[in-house]
Amino acid sequence: MDKQTFKLAAGLTQAMADRWFPHITAAWAEFGIATPARQAAWLGQIGHESAGFVYTREIWGPTPAQTRYEGRADLGNTQPGDGKRFMGRGLIQVTGRANYRACGAALGIDLEADPTQLQGEALAARSACWFWQRKNLNALADAGDFVTLTRRINGGTNGLADRQQRWERAKRVLGVV
Repeated sequence: MDKQTFKLAAGLTQAMADRWFPHITAAWAEFGIATPARQAAWLGQIGHESAGFVYTREIWGPTPAQTRYEGRADLGNTQPGDGKRFMGRGLIQVTGRANYRACGAALGIDLEADPTQLQGEALAARSACWFWQRKNLNALADAGDFVTLTRRINGGTNGLADRQQRWERAKRVLGVV
């Protein structure tokens, strides 16, 4: 895929395409997101999760949901302050000490020591592709099962209409039938 195709498929400005193209395409290659169907599904989902590749850090209120990150053993947030320290980061919003530890181990980076590293373009893209691979989302993308794919990422179907709109645009540009 060239940068112009990426720009159109993701619905980005030229500046945003210039910013993200090398990092996303490298991460796709690293994690096997190598077909137009997989890339279209990834662009639809990650485009939504990051509000069009704008955010690599959760907007912190804290909201009531965010205050519940604190002390959540299922997220590995066992030390005071872990809730905010391990807020969602990266294009997919990796959240919680345990997820930062797993992601860091897979990427060869100590994310527990410096969680803000996931906000940079290269690691934001790699972490999203790591998550995609870890959750076996290529299989759902290959099957065209976008609703189940959304549930695996989101836990529900929040933002489904926007995700589908982004996916349809990417499929059209990438020639996915």
